[in-house]
Amino acid sequence: MKILSPRVLRALERFNATYPWDHNAHYHRWILRQLPRRFPRALDIGSGSGDLARLLAGRAADVSGIDADPVITARARQLTPATLPVTFTVADAAADVPDGSYDVITCVATLHHLPFAQALTRFRSRLAPGGTLVIVGLAHADTPVDHLLGLVAIPANAATGWLKNKGRPSPRPVSMTAPTRSADMTFAEIVRETEEILPGARLRRRLFWRYTLVWRRP
Repeated sequence: MKILSPRVLRALERFNATYPWDHNAHYHRWILRQLPRRFPRALDIGSGSGDLARLLAGRAADVSGIDADPVITARARQLTPATLPVTFTVADAAADVPDGSYDVITCVATLHHLPFAQALTRFRSRLAPGGTLVIVGLAHADTPVDHLLGLVAIPANAATGWLKNKGRPSPRPVSMTAPTRSADMTFAEIVRETEEILPGARLRRRLFWRYTLVWRRP
């Protein structure tokens, strides 16, 4: 079901390039609210330039960030003060999730790049008893509710970009930060598979083409 014409989509891309903002970072503070005030070890999967990993370091004794992109990982290292307990590693999250036990595992806008069930199973195996897994992911729009949220997100996206940039165009327009790769799984499919692997997980549809998943290991 096509909701927006190519012309409208191009206009949205131009607007987001002029007034850019990070749709994933929008959820970072929400992620922190799901976590304990202090915890020993954290793992951020798909850590990108390290923004979330650095926030986690404010609560954790040790944070590991992994990302498959060596360029963005090098950038994360450059941006991270040596005083923070954060280590960034180039690794494929589909196969190279570090061994060990983590009290917190986060994964933002990365899971749709991975084999879903295999990734969740691997995350579960790395989570310490009592630990918390928080995922912000992308789902394929399928139901009327999905499409309605997508429509609502369009003016909200424009307003957020305008406010975050204080109404001033970016001096150097950048690419749109909305999803750049379509997700294959619908939200219903994600819920169904998650319930089999992570019983009791809380999943919610969210604005800005995202859903959230929170699971605490017994």
